[in-house]
Amino acid sequence: MERPYIEEEQFLGKDFTEKPLQQGDYEACSFRACDFSNSELSGSRFIDCKFEECNLSNAKLIKTSFQEVLFSACKMLGLRFENCNDLGFSLRFESCQLDHCSFYQLRLSKCSFANSKIHGADFSMTDLKEAIFDECDLLDSTFERCMMEKADFRGAFNYSIDPELNQLKGARFSTAGLGGLLGKYGIQIEA
Repeated sequence: MERPYIEEEQFLGKDFTEKPLQQGDYEACSFRACDFSNSELSGSRFIDCKFEECNLSNAKLIKTSFQEVLFSACKMLGLRFENCNDLGFSLRFESCQLDHCSFYQLRLSKCSFANSKIHGADFSMTDLKEAIFDECDLLDSTFERCMMEKADFRGAFNYSIDPELNQLKGARFSTAGLGGLLGKYGIQIEA
């Protein structure tokens, strides 16, 4: 059976929880207000696609490919991005809820996270070189043995990053965020 190729199609308000999206290659497609929660996205490939106001919580992402994909105002709870195909892996997040997602060992260099809630996420051993966290709430997210050279955390808050466990050369932080870097030392920082 030939693998379907879908190009420049718009999916509006579709519920993929009962009848999953057909496994295939989707290029320059737009998904708006669609429900993918607990659905199967494994093996599909999304190239230059946009997901807006979608619920992708707990979707299965085994060998799913995301290349130049934008997620905007999406609910994305518990996603295990480390199961994705890492070839050409490139994502951007704007105003998303990414609680309890796992980015374990992924290459997210130059990835942009903007205005997003990212509570309890796992960034262990992730390549975050030149990544941007702009106005992101990183409460209880884990950063261990990460490559964070030139990453920009100036707009991030509620993070806890141990400088001894991560490579931070050239990373940028705001003065208000110093507590997130020094928390383990029990130091009190006052403005």
